[in-house]
Amino acid sequence: MNGLAKYMAVWMISVFISSVAQVLLKVAANKKYPSRIREYLNPIVIVSYGIFFLSTILTMYALKYVPLTMSPIIEPCSYIFVPVLGWLVLKEKISKRRLLGMGIMLVGIAIFSM
Repeated sequence: MNGLAKYMAVWMISVFISSVAQVLLKVAANKKYPSRIREYLNPIVIVSYGIFFLSTILTMYALKYVPLTMSPIIEPCSYIFVPVLGWLVLKEKISKRRLLGMGIMLVGIAIFSM
């Protein structure tokens, strides 16, 4: 794997773990808490924000080596990761309309990357 591909993979991993954090926050939001403070100070929320922080560090690291012009290719992948993770973890349904939108995004990413 050449240097650029390695850093693009780091950035893609960053986008993926950010998507995981978003799904974890949704898991936390679906629970009932005895108080407002417990709603925000619970392990799932704290871990999610820790994952967001790690994602930011990985993205900044990757951006040292990957041109910013690659951002429209890598960042939109979160719009695909989040629904798929929601389907896997939360058993959410992916509508035909959302599938069509995800397909259009993949085509757009492919066209942009050429």
